[in-house]
Amino acid sequence: MVQAPAKRKGISREHLLFLAFIGPNFFLLGVFSYWPLIYQAYLSLTRWDMISPTKTFVGFDNYHYMFTGSEFYQVLLNTFVFTVAILVGSLVLGLGLALLLNQPLRGRVAGRAIVFAPYVLSGAAIGLVWAYIFDPVYGLLRVFFNAFGFASPNWLVDTSWALPAVIIVYLWKNVGYSAVIYLAGLQNISHELYEAAKVDGASDWESFWHITLPQLSPVTFFLTVTTILFSIQAFDIIAVMTEGGPVNATTTLVWYLYQQGFIAFRAGTAAAAGMLLFVIMLLITIFQLRFVQRRVHYS
Repeated sequence: MVQAPAKRKGISREHLLFLAFIGPNFFLLGVFSYWPLIYQAYLSLTRWDMISPTKTFVGFDNYHYMFTGSEFYQVLLNTFVFTVAILVGSLVLGLGLALLLNQPLRGRVAGRAIVFAPYVLSGAAIGLVWAYIFDPVYGLLRVFFNAFGFASPNWLVDTSWALPAVIIVYLWKNVGYSAVIYLAGLQNISHELYEAAKVDGASDWESFWHITLPQLSPVTFFLTVTTILFSIQAFDIIAVMTEGGPVNATTTLVWYLYQQGFIAFRAGTAAAAGMLLFVIMLLITIFQLRFVQRRVHYS
C-alpha cells in the first residue's frame, strides 16, 4: 500500500514568498490609507483646536455644526456646479480637440504637445498667471474687452463671475489631458469599421454616432471617473486665485475642509468634512461601476 507523502508543518516556501512580496504593500496601504481614514473618523467625533494636546469627545456635534452652518449648502452647491462643469467641459472639449488632432494636418505633433502642456504645469503657477489675466485693472482680459468696446467683468471680485473664472482655468488645465486620452482611443479604432459603414451609405455623423462614440465608451468611462475625482478634490488653483471668495462664491468642499482645519482651527469639523468627502466619492465610484459601466462597450 502506497502512503501519501506527509504534509509539511509550518509555512511553505511559496507562502513565505507571497508574504514577502505582498506584505510590504499591505503594510503601506494600512499605514498611509486605512489608518488615516480610521483616525479621521475618530477626529470627526472630537473637539480639538490642533494646539491643545487634549481632544474632547463630542459625538456628532461636528456634523451637526457643519450641516446647520449658513454657508455649508452653498459650499455643496459650488462643489456640484464646479464638478459638473469640469466634467462636461473636459469631455466635450477634449473629444473635439482629439478629433481635430487626429486629422492628417501639418504640425499635429506639436499641437498635441501644446494642448497637453497645461496639464503638467504647477497649479500654483497657473493660478498666479490667470489671476493676473483676470485682474480688472491690469489684466490681459481687460485689454481684450476694451479693444472691442466692452467693459471687463470683475472676474475674481464679483460673486457672479468668480466661480465661472475658476472653472475656465481648471478647464484650460484639464482639457489637454482628456484630449490626449481620447486621441489614443481614436487611434485604436479599426478603419475597417468606417469603411464598412461608408459602403453601407452611412454619413460622417452616423459613423461618429454609431462607431466612434461606442468605441470610445471605455475611454469616456475612464475619463468620467478620473475627472469627477479630480474636480471634487480641486484645491490649489482656488487657493491661489480666490481663497474661496468672494463671500464663499468659490468655496468647495475641499477648501471648506482646509478653512475649518487650518484657519478656524476646528480639526473636528474639518475631519467631518473629510468624512463627507470620502462618502461622496465612494458613492459616486460605486454608482459608476455598477450602473454606468454597463453601457461601456469593450469590443
